[in-house]
Amino acid sequence: MSGTTTARIRLRSAADGANRWVVLVVLCLSLLLVALDSTVLHVAVPAVTEDLRPSAVGLLWIVDAYPLVCASLLILFGTLGDRVGRRRILLLGYALFGVASAIAAMADSPGVLIVARALLGVGGAMIMPATLSILRQVFPDRRERAVAIGVWTAVAAVGAATGPVIGGFLVEHFWWGSVFLINIPLMALILPVGRLLLPESRGSNDGPWDVLGALTAAAGVLGVVLGVKRAGTGEGLLNLATLAPLLVGAVLLMAFVRRQKRRTHPLIDMGMFARPAFSTAVGCIILAMLALVGLELIAVQYLQLVLGLSPLQTGLRLLPLTFAAMAAGAAGSYTLRRIGPRRMVGWGFVLTAASVLVLTAMGQHDRPGLLTAAFVALGFGLQSTLFGAYESMLSEAPADRAGGAAAIGETSYQLGAGMGIALLGSVMNAAYAPGLAKLPEEGVPAGDAAAASHSLGEAYQVADRLGGPLGEVLRSTARHSFITGLHVTLLVSAALLLVGALAALRLPRVMECPSPGVREPHEAEDAHESRGRSEAPGSHGPHEAPAVGRTQRPRPLAARRRPAEATGSGRAGH
Repeated sequence: MSGTTTARIRLRSAADGANRWVVLVVLCLSLLLVALDSTVLHVAVPAVTEDLRPSAVGLLWIVDAYPLVCASLLILFGTLGDRVGRRRILLLGYALFGVASAIAAMADSPGVLIVARALLGVGGAMIMPATLSILRQVFPDRRERAVAIGVWTAVAAVGAATGPVIGGFLVEHFWWGSVFLINIPLMALILPVGRLLLPESRGSNDGPWDVLGALTAAAGVLGVVLGVKRAGTGEGLLNLATLAPLLVGAVLLMAFVRRQKRRTHPLIDMGMFARPAFSTAVGCIILAMLALVGLELIAVQYLQLVLGLSPLQTGLRLLPLTFAAMAAGAAGSYTLRRIGPRRMVGWGFVLTAASVLVLTAMGQHDRPGLLTAAFVALGFGLQSTLFGAYESMLSEAPADRAGGAAAIGETSYQLGAGMGIALLGSVMNAAYAPGLAKLPEEGVPAGDAAAASHSLGEAYQVADRLGGPLGEVLRSTARHSFITGLHVTLLVSAALLLVGALAALRLPRVMECPSPGVREPHEAEDAHESRGRSEAPGSHGPHEAPAVGRTQRPRPLAARRRPAEATGSGRAGH
């Protein structure tokens, strides 16, 4: 064995044992980049439009190519990582993400930028479930895993929230391509470090990988997410461009579920959804993201269009939400141990609903103290909910299915975000437009009134074009109508959050923590079933003696050491 190989094994052994927290740092850095990239382009859109001159459809695909591709491929790469190795998929994702970032930064046409954004989505889909599934393997003890998930969720919140702030700074001082260039040096650092430190882990490897099933799931998720996003742009749910992808996606996903139930070795064990804690946690993730993304979108419009803040000032106003989310993630492990998943997720929803109701006091004048207090409560409540839901979901999933479980969680995250924009955006538009119906009676031309009813931004453009008293009447009426729509949307959001609090009653009351080294009950059952399928009668594993004439008793992990890759534990016995 060469010296280089020996050194690499020693480094990886260190990562498997006492330095697993270093592994967490590497995973969080990669997650930070992916989270940043999901929002950093938003403030660069005007600069991209001015430089590349894309069409309206081209601009839409520049923005949406990344989340659409990423969401559709999460299940494919999550389950593939269970088969071929999660570390291998993660490292390939690092490399692809860096290359795609360079292509995006140097793009000289809308088509090149769209392709680069799609490649970034492929890289993101390889990275996101792999980070969470490796985390599940490296931290088999639930207490430590709760701490790690708290750090992981806090980093995700920081990345998504600071993306617009960093993007605004880079666009203001450099050029729009710089928002992609920041990925390259960090990926160049993380790739070799990850190759040396990250442990490899796999699932059970029972049976062939279901290629057709993976492609069916990818196409189904793509259709549903595309339809949801089109509904969020105001095209209408019954519009063919919205309804067709939704129906096709739903049919493909139903076919995927039926296929997985029939297969002896499915990509995703649908039996996980029969566990109340798992299915409830997935539903809570969707509801929490629906509220978070929808409310953030409306809050940004309120801060910029009603209060007249700049993009940078808007980003700074939202920072209390980010800091509160970080605090909730840091305290999540302690809180979960003290009050349990049911109360943590449920009271997180209740706190968020209360903060949303406080926000209904917002009007046409700035109230920074009220906004800050509400954003702090909203960030802390939602992050507590997401933490408890993610932790419960991962702990319910067997270790050898961690990649599939992580992919389900991340897909739920993306679906919730898309549904939040579509649902709350539709509620906002429905409540906003009627307030402008009487503008023709005030002397505003009917065509201008109809254009102003689309959004507050368009109303301001029409008002500037009209000028004089009519322009001022239009501006004032539109602003008042937006506030009314905002209050209605906040009430709907609060009702949905309270539904989430009721759903959380299905989660376990307490956080069950088996003694270190003892498998959780569902993992032991799954391991027993897996051995029953793969071993012939009378056979035994490479480190086990045959049991004849005696009853097998559960033994601690230390007494039955196995290679990390074979068990999917993610670290060697020690």
